[in-house]
Amino acid sequence: MWDQIAAQISQVTGKKFSPDHHRSVGGGSINQAYSLSEGDRAYFVKLNQASQIEMFEAEALGLRQIFDSHTIRVPEPICWGTAGNSAYIVLEWLEFGYGDHQAWEAMGRNLAAMHRVTSDKGFGWDRNNTIGSTPQLNQWMENWIEFLIEQRLTYQFRLANRQGGRFPKQEQLLAAVPEILAGHTPEPSLVHGDLWTGNAAVTQQGEPVIVDPATYFGDREVDIAMSQLFGSFPANFYSAYNEAFPLEAGYGRRKILYNLYHILNHFNLFGSSYEAQANQMIASLL
Repeated sequence: MWDQIAAQISQVTGKKFSPDHHRSVGGGSINQAYSLSEGDRAYFVKLNQASQIEMFEAEALGLRQIFDSHTIRVPEPICWGTAGNSAYIVLEWLEFGYGDHQAWEAMGRNLAAMHRVTSDKGFGWDRNNTIGSTPQLNQWMENWIEFLIEQRLTYQFRLANRQGGRFPKQEQLLAAVPEILAGHTPEPSLVHGDLWTGNAAVTQQGEPVIVDPATYFGDREVDIAMSQLFGSFPANFYSAYNEAFPLEAGYGRRKILYNLYHILNHFNLFGSSYEAQANQMIASLL
C-alpha cells in the first residue's frame, strides 16, 4: 500500500518520492492518520476503507477550492485514491505550533476574506460531501431558508428518527425557521462547514490554518456559530472577524439554529447523549 501511495505522490509532484518512514499521528476519530516521509520531505496521509474514497475526493476538492481562494491557509491536497482495501488522501505536511494574539486576529481576518467568496449558483455545492462520516447534501438552491430546512435540518431529523430519537417539537421547529430567519438574507458564502476548535490551528511560523472542511456555499454565520459550539476560539478572533465583516443583528438566535444541525449530527454519529441537548436547543428557539 505505501509503495502505491508513494508512486502516486511521485507521479503527481513530478519528483521521485521513496519514503523511508511512516508513523501514526493524530488525525481525528474517523480516519487513521500518518506521517509519510523521506528525509526532510513529509506528507500527511489519511486512510479509511476503500468504500470511503468519495469522502476523500470531496475533502480534496473542498480543500482545493479554499486553497485556490488565496484567503486562508489550508493543507494543499496532493493526491487521493485507493490502494488495496484502503482509500487514502495525501496532504501537504504542516508543522503546528501555538497561536498568539496576532495569529488569531489573522485567523479572523482571513476567514472573513474567505466568506466574501460567493457563488452565483446559490446555496450548495457541486457535489455532496460528509459532515463527520454522515452524508451532507448540497443540491444547489436559491433560497437559504429552504436549503437549511430541506438539506440540513430535515435530513438530520430523518436520520435521528430512524435511530429512535425523540424530538417532540421537531415539526414545530421546522415550521418556525422562516420566522427565526425573517429579515436575514445572507449571500451564499464559501464556508468551511465544520469549523469547531479542533479544525483550526496555527503553524510554527504563526500562520492560521483550517483543516478537515465540509465545504459548501451557505450563510457565513454557520462557521462562526460552530466555532462557539465545542469550546470557543480566542476573543480576539471574533473581534478581528467582526471588524473585517460584521455579523448582523439577531446572530445569537441564529447561532442556536445553525448549531442544532451539528448536535443532531452528533446524535446520529455518537448516540443518545445528544438527544436532550438537541431538545433543549429546540425549546430555546421556540
